[in-house]
Amino acid sequence: MKAVLLALAIAAGSGAAAAPLTVRVGEDMLFTIDRGQPVHARKVDPSSKPARGEVKVAVRYFSGTMMTVTNNSAQGYTFKAELIGTGGKAVNARTCTLPPGNQPTLESWPQKAAAVRIGDFKPAKGGRC
Repeated sequence: MKAVLLALAIAAGSGAAAAPLTVRVGEDMLFTIDRGQPVHARKVDPSSKPARGEVKVAVRYFSGTMMTVTNNSAQGYTFKAELIGTGGKAVNARTCTLPPGNQPTLESWPQKAAAVRIGDFKPAKGGRC
């Protein structure tokens, strides 16, 4: 009986695999990173700040699509982004390294997207753009 309960507890605790996060234009979201993917994502007010270990992302229209990302952790990251069009078609988008230490980074693309999907965060040393 204990073995069955243990197996059920492990299965319930494993949950679904984390997946990239889709942020619609006009949204601000906070999340943490676990195994390279955003987890515990929630919508927040634009004036909110990320707590230690959290990342804040905001997507807006401005001469195309603009995304501001603030990483309040000691680790910098590279990550993947996709622009999601109004018809749902995804297009890969170039991103810069997300710096550590609560420093915002600004991404902008000339395409007007309905949303941006981000994920596949990997620890980074230094930066690139």
